[in-house]
Amino acid sequence: MNTIYGDDLEKMKAVLDRLVKYIEEDAAAREEKTGLSPVEHLKVRIKSDESMREKCRRKGLPETKESALCVLHDAIGLRVVCPFLDDVYYIRDLVASTDGIEIVQEKDYIRNVKPNGYRSYHMIVRFEGFFAEFQIRTISMDTWAALEHHIHYKKNIKGNTALIFEELKRCADELASTDVSLQTIRWMINEEE
Repeated sequence: MNTIYGDDLEKMKAVLDRLVKYIEEDAAAREEKTGLSPVEHLKVRIKSDESMREKCRRKGLPETKESALCVLHDAIGLRVVCPFLDDVYYIRDLVASTDGIEIVQEKDYIRNVKPNGYRSYHMIVRFEGFFAEFQIRTISMDTWAALEHHIHYKKNIKGNTALIFEELKRCADELASTDVSLQTIRWMINEEE
């Protein structure tokens, strides 16, 4: 099959594997040292050919390798889900300090929450000639984002959509409050040790 990524698909997979290895090795070392891993789980992907072509069409771009790999920056994606808020920023710092990674863009949607309640830390990086997008978030942020995605993309929502989105925002705020409380408990426990 002729992919939009051309002969770069295998190189992209190798880049993704190296990025995953850096995170997993550091998480394992930190868990060995502290007893706690900063990573709950890691989800990775290379955007499918069909999805990338659709995004090019939606953005008014030609369906070419140039568009997929140079104009758009999310062909390679990593979602790092962390137990606690401070782990999110630990992983952010790890990514930023990894040799060979150039940060292209950062958006802190934890400190600058989107109007709908979405929270996450986003980074676009360049590594070994390819762009990759990181989404770093807590377990509760990830749960909310997954559920919001299912609700948002459900066709033919009936009822009071304003109330539905208001309730989604309220849930996001409650989960954010829980994240802060859990982080505080973690700090309190660490102080006792």
